[in-house]
Amino acid sequence: MASSRRRHATPGRIGRVGRQAVPRPRVIMALLLLLGLVCILLLDGYLRAEVGDDQRIRTGASADSVPDDVLEGGPILSFPGGTARTQSVPDKTIVLTFDDGPDPEWSGKVMDILDENDVPGTFFLVGSMVSRYPDVVRRMVDEGNEVGVHTFTHVDLSYQSEARVKREIAQTQLALAGAAGITTTLFRAPYSSKTDAIDDYSWPVYERLGAMGYTSVFIDTDSEDWQQPGISKIIKWATPEDGEGASVLFHDAGGDRSETLAALPKYIKKMKAKGYTFTTVSGAQQQDAAAASKNGASEDEAAVDEAAVDEAAVDEAAVDGAVPPGPAQAGGTGSDPAQAAHRTADTASLWEGRALLAAVRVAEWTVPGLATMLGVVGVAVLGRFGLMLVLARRHHRQRNRRRFTWGPEVTGPVSVIVPAYNEKECIAATLNSLAASTHPIEIVVVDDGSTDGTAEIAESLGLPNVRVIRQENAGKPAALNNGVRQARHDIVVMMDGDTVFEPDAVHQLVQPFADPGIGAVAGNAKVGNRSTMIGAWQHIEYVMGFNLDRRMYDLLGCMPTIPGAIGAFRRQAVLEAGGMSEDTLAEDTDITIALHRAGWRVVYAEHARAWTEAPASLGQLWRQRYRWSYGTMQALWKHRRSVTDRGPSGRFGRVGMPLVVLFQIVTPVFAPLIDVFTVYAMIFVDFKASLLAWLAILAVQLFCAAYAFRLDREKYRYLLMMPLQQLAYRQLMYLVLIHSCVTAATGGRLRWQKLKRTGEVGTPHVGAS
Repeated sequence: MASSRRRHATPGRIGRVGRQAVPRPRVIMALLLLLGLVCILLLDGYLRAEVGDDQRIRTGASADSVPDDVLEGGPILSFPGGTARTQSVPDKTIVLTFDDGPDPEWSGKVMDILDENDVPGTFFLVGSMVSRYPDVVRRMVDEGNEVGVHTFTHVDLSYQSEARVKREIAQTQLALAGAAGITTTLFRAPYSSKTDAIDDYSWPVYERLGAMGYTSVFIDTDSEDWQQPGISKIIKWATPEDGEGASVLFHDAGGDRSETLAALPKYIKKMKAKGYTFTTVSGAQQQDAAAASKNGASEDEAAVDEAAVDEAAVDEAAVDGAVPPGPAQAGGTGSDPAQAAHRTADTASLWEGRALLAAVRVAEWTVPGLATMLGVVGVAVLGRFGLMLVLARRHHRQRNRRRFTWGPEVTGPVSVIVPAYNEKECIAATLNSLAASTHPIEIVVVDDGSTDGTAEIAESLGLPNVRVIRQENAGKPAALNNGVRQARHDIVVMMDGDTVFEPDAVHQLVQPFADPGIGAVAGNAKVGNRSTMIGAWQHIEYVMGFNLDRRMYDLLGCMPTIPGAIGAFRRQAVLEAGGMSEDTLAEDTDITIALHRAGWRVVYAEHARAWTEAPASLGQLWRQRYRWSYGTMQALWKHRRSVTDRGPSGRFGRVGMPLVVLFQIVTPVFAPLIDVFTVYAMIFVDFKASLLAWLAILAVQLFCAAYAFRLDREKYRYLLMMPLQQLAYRQLMYLVLIHSCVTAATGGRLRWQKLKRTGEVGTPHVGAS
């Protein structure tokens, strides 16, 4: 039975426990969450043209390699049989084309105008916008309009590689498949205009797209509505001369389109009054083919030729992967010749497109939510810093006034309990430091089944007032409870077996007990092995985080934790609270909250200093902090009903519990968002501005740390390690906390972890720092 209750492993098992300190499935889950966050950010950035953004626009290039027939031809360019062919819009015919959509505000209003005037439109869509607003695209297709590809991220394709060009087209086609169940053979390049603007750099792009089965669409007249020149000028610039047909450019996205909305119905009425009809690109192609057949070829031959071109184009495009294959029905996806360019998406493309849209929806919801959370976290972090600075200063001034006193000086003897398990490296230094105490004490060493001779070393020192109590290995809480029962005095001081006290530490620690309402006192724990990089990082954390926090919580009357390294308790209060519980891995936090709920005050004694041996390796540090953070969550959950406690005993639930949850769990869990978004912004948005923002946050933290060091009279040189601490150490602490949250969420259990000691923390000098 005894073996089943063990909390410490044998030396042979310690290695196995250490290797299992980070359970693999939960690590994988944590890494998957991190990977998912990165993927969502990259996807959202790609949709918003922040990732892979290329704002270059080519102008002024020569057109020596472009055939004259193309430069002087009509606005519809295709490559049947590999030969460039242009087609014009028939006279008295208008093809209304709209670029840069879909837009959730403007595209729908444009379609309303088209529907009211019974005219179709051809919309050249940006794939990233299609994936964000699929309902708008679905309406376009359902209402008889035609759609074309305008790339996925609206880049100048003349600067892009062949692979990037294919990717821009294929991704847009997938978005169309997911949104409306179709693909299209129409294409318009961003920043294009008339065919006479084709140059030597863009021509190869059109040739490749033509070989893939695409029809590239240019313009005859440009309303230039994007300049917002006024309604009359938009109408004037969009009107073709002398009854000629025209492919006319408007925009349904990309800015304020109120002038476009005002000009469009007037333009349509004006052109109808002049005898114009309106059609789509496919409609214009069919009219042009019909006119050509009357001039030389039979109508049947022309129809056969067009069908052969369409079929070959679709087959070739499907092979290239830029247009997902689908049935090339007569008249496209249905009987409407105005949508002849549409193809029904095949099953694979349909589901890939739906998956793309689903991923985009997740990103669209997640990133704004994370951004909002980032703002909340930022405010909470800065608020915490501000609150800590204000309250820490008040605490320091209040407790260091000449006239400040807790009451009559406490001079009576106290019991110091030293739980020890395999502490042969440290126990001598620990007991020798206690022997030098300026306050009368008895020392109770509770050997928790050590196998390395810890008890024998303690006895061999021959120190006065030292009792060594042996027990079967049962864990630290059991050892502390045994010590409390064996203690002879009303005040008990608890410490770790690897900690050394300054000579006046006990005396300073017990003075608050002059106030009969105080049930426990937290001491000032210092990192003794701070000469290494890991030790220095923990030293900064102890001084800045733990001790500034304790000053703040002390004044607020809701101290959450008495550190295991140095803390004092009224013996009766501990016994009435049920002793040190084994319900959690953070027995110090558990007992502290229990004392609050019992109505006792818990305070901080900054001058009671003890030196502890911090973990010396990343593995040990991970295991310790994992146990701390997970144990804290256990303790908070155990005492969750404290939020409903009333009276003085409910102060922790009303004030302390929300602050601990906010500052020690929620904020640290989401704090990595600051770093993730900063790195994202540095790479894809604005490096300089992002770097300055990060340096500003670092400066605030550095100021807080410097003030904490000043209060504790520490040497400032350790602050030189702070930038590196923010880059490396803080990320490790984030991962530890996230890992703990995953463990808690999955109902995992964690055993007590024994850290390897070196015994390098010796007896300190008075006031050493």
